[in-house]
Amino acid sequence: MKARYNRISTANQNIERQLAKQAKGEIIYNDVISGSVLFTTRPKGQELTEDIKSGKITYVSVSSIDRLGRNLIDILQTVQFFTDNGVNLMVDNLGITSLVDGKPNSTFNLIISVMGNVAQMERETLLERQREGIAIAKAKGTYKGRVRGSVEAKEEFLSKYPNVIKSLKKGNSLRDTAKIAECSLGTVQKVKAILAV
Repeated sequence: MKARYNRISTANQNIERQLAKQAKGEIIYNDVISGSVLFTTRPKGQELTEDIKSGKITYVSVSSIDRLGRNLIDILQTVQFFTDNGVNLMVDNLGITSLVDGKPNSTFNLIISVMGNVAQMERETLLERQREGIAIAKAKGTYKGRVRGSVEAKEEFLSKYPNVIKSLKKGNSLRDTAKIAECSLGTVQKVKAILAV
């Protein structure tokens, strides 16, 4: 069975570009989580891992290698897990698969090592820019980040997730709501807990 793994970092990002490459019959696994979170600890990453172990999935597509993660070691471990379980990984933007005639593709491994390193460097650069921007804003007295130890107002939090609220009010399950609203299960649970108060 074929699968497609998609990942966006936040619920306000658009997953449509990744979904557009879906092939007929592919099982879809969508995660809304940071690429810095280890693949095997993400909700859909865990689900895909279990389906691979059970032999249900033998082929996985991703739009780009950074969908698997932004940590080189985690990417390489995930690719190795796929290979060890006989799963062929297709990376759309590279047009290359991890296995050729059932054997590891050495060209794929070389390219993935380089691309994985680039993905990690991009994340580190982003974080460094963010830190610099915060430092400059603090120096100017214009920093508006949340005060350490403070809690976001419930109304402000709920205003970010109208689709989650709508889905929960329709009686959908937590998992279905997470899929519909394209957000994490944890976010849905938090919204439900606030609504129940």
